[in-house]
Amino acid sequence: MTTSFPRQSARTRRFTLGAPRGFQVSPDGSRVVFLRSRGGTDPVTCLWALDVPGDGAEAKERLIVDPRTLDLPGEEDLPAEERARRERAREQAGGVVAYAADERLSLAAFALSGRLFVTDLDTEVRPLDAAVPVFDPRPDPSGTRVAYVSGRALRVIEVATGADRALAEPEDGQVSYGLAEFIAAEEMQRMRGYWWAPDGTAILAARVDESPVRRWHIADPAHPEAAPREVGYPAAGTPNADVSLVVLGLDGGRQAVEWDRAAFPYLVTARWDSRGVLLVVQTRDQKTMRILEADPATGRTTLVREDTDPVWLDIVPGVPARTGGGDLVWAAEDGHDARGLIVGGERVTPDDLHVRSVLDVDGDTVLFTASEEPTEIHVWAYAPGGLSRVSDGAGVFGARRRGGTTVVTGSRLDRFGVETTVLRDGRPVGRIASHAEQPSLDVGVTLIRAGERELRTAVLLPTGYTGDDPLPVLMDPYGGPHAQRVMAARRAFAEPQWLADQGFAVVVADGRGTPGRGGAWERAVHRNLADPVLDDQIAALRAAAERFPLDLSRVGIRGWSFGGYLAALAVLRRPDVFHAAIAGAPVTDWTLYDTHYTERYLGHPGEDPEPYEKCGLTRAASEGADVTRPLLLIHGLADDNVVAAHTLRLSSALLAAGRPHSVLPLSGVTHMTPQEVVAENLLLLQIRFLKEALA
Repeated sequence: MTTSFPRQSARTRRFTLGAPRGFQVSPDGSRVVFLRSRGGTDPVTCLWALDVPGDGAEAKERLIVDPRTLDLPGEEDLPAEERARRERAREQAGGVVAYAADERLSLAAFALSGRLFVTDLDTEVRPLDAAVPVFDPRPDPSGTRVAYVSGRALRVIEVATGADRALAEPEDGQVSYGLAEFIAAEEMQRMRGYWWAPDGTAILAARVDESPVRRWHIADPAHPEAAPREVGYPAAGTPNADVSLVVLGLDGGRQAVEWDRAAFPYLVTARWDSRGVLLVVQTRDQKTMRILEADPATGRTTLVREDTDPVWLDIVPGVPARTGGGDLVWAAEDGHDARGLIVGGERVTPDDLHVRSVLDVDGDTVLFTASEEPTEIHVWAYAPGGLSRVSDGAGVFGARRRGGTTVVTGSRLDRFGVETTVLRDGRPVGRIASHAEQPSLDVGVTLIRAGERELRTAVLLPTGYTGDDPLPVLMDPYGGPHAQRVMAARRAFAEPQWLADQGFAVVVADGRGTPGRGGAWERAVHRNLADPVLDDQIAALRAAAERFPLDLSRVGIRGWSFGGYLAALAVLRRPDVFHAAIAGAPVTDWTLYDTHYTERYLGHPGEDPEPYEKCGLTRAASEGADVTRPLLLIHGLADDNVVAAHTLRLSSALLAAGRPHSVLPLSGVTHMTPQEVVAENLLLLQIRFLKEALA
């Protein structure tokens, strides 16, 4: 029996299971460690190694850890911190989904079901008798100790003897040591809260006090006997957690790190290498960012660099860093529209190359990702001799590099799957196989530049469509900051193709505010997250209709998260263009979304509430056009990112305005929908709704 696409997509976690990821390379380039499950429907992630010989022979991979061979309960028993981390990271698999290693890549530590395990990355895998539950274990640079968090305390255990002790214990139930707070993990891409000293004698740790954060309560109406879950949620305009840094010596010493935390409350990131401690801090309005150098002995900090912008500053993954010669590596616009790579205070990339992230620094070589064309992301290398592009062909690529060994991974538009190539001194020496399944359909996608803004747009028609009759249209955007949908990667269009095969012309467009096209493009949504994004969806729709047989009298739109907000906004504000909408986990009241994201775009609601009122959907529900279009609202009741109150408040406003609509609550479901039955049936229900609404 052939498996349907919705079932296949659900079982494979959208075709991500079995793909290699989480690469680390040893300092001498002789070993690559990575994560991968054994098959495309296997959710249990294993730890693998690839040995890279120096004699030019082909590299060979081997299995290090399969969680099923360890003495563990049948179901993963995750501590609350790990459940939260996976939600923030959008992690859908199980098993060894995260690990950390020592400097030589000779010992790795990981947690399973709250227990601590270490491996020599050869033959030995063993548990350590650490306090439970264990969260975020990280070996010291020498591999003789492992630090971890348990019960909000930061602890260290000796690998050889098992001697275990707390370095810092919380003063009360709202304080933690070594954890990343919600804002750091959700919005700043900082998933960690501590950093080892290079000599292993101390740890730089975040102390997080959540007592200022307002408490919310998330209940499960399907289980009224269960108490609501209390979470600290820093909604726009309300207090954030109080985050500070402290140096904790293994000898019992303790030194607070000093900076102007009142003016710079956001700790963006930190690093501790052989040249010292660097930290990046940011003002609450995100218009100023500083790199500070800290003296771990005294806690005093000195200014290394300050960046300012009248609108906001972006956080770039991978910086700050230092070259082998000590030059500071940074990424900034510095008066240009495209973000550039800054090495030793000098911009080393051209104006038409937009830097996305810094991947690694290997000696004086900086490996980074950048885009010339926003639908593609390529790997580049900068060395004193100049720039060179490492990846080739159209696609979306990433990489790691150390000791002259580079691991390049990428997806392409002309084929399914992830390809991973290992280069030694620039020469291919091996590949790391992907076990991910291929979708049970063929994708026929056309990428166009729509309208005067050249909106990057994808159009997909039903397989075998002959062009005899115009097709009803399904717009399928995300459409907002932080994410692109139109990329040169075939897997990104598997689900849109299945939607098209149900009888629709599917149009996916990235408008203003989406990343990859420079500062002016992203900042076009400043103080207005509604008009530019909606206008661009309409412009893309009309431009696509000039080239493809679209029936503009039958246009539906669907989306999730920001895309859900955009879908509901479309039918409420422009029912003349959009005739039905599915809004999944939509942000409907921006005062209910978090500080860092929302205040970046709309400002502080206490200082100017107008952008919040203008962009919220409750006003659109009461003041919108007289025409009412079918609207299906879907929301996970366990969502702690976009809480269900968003959908419930919009539903109440629609009811008060006499506007019919439907609400589908998902009991026990968070902002993700990885559950197989839920993911499969959601697709089928959406198609049924759209066909009925657009009939």
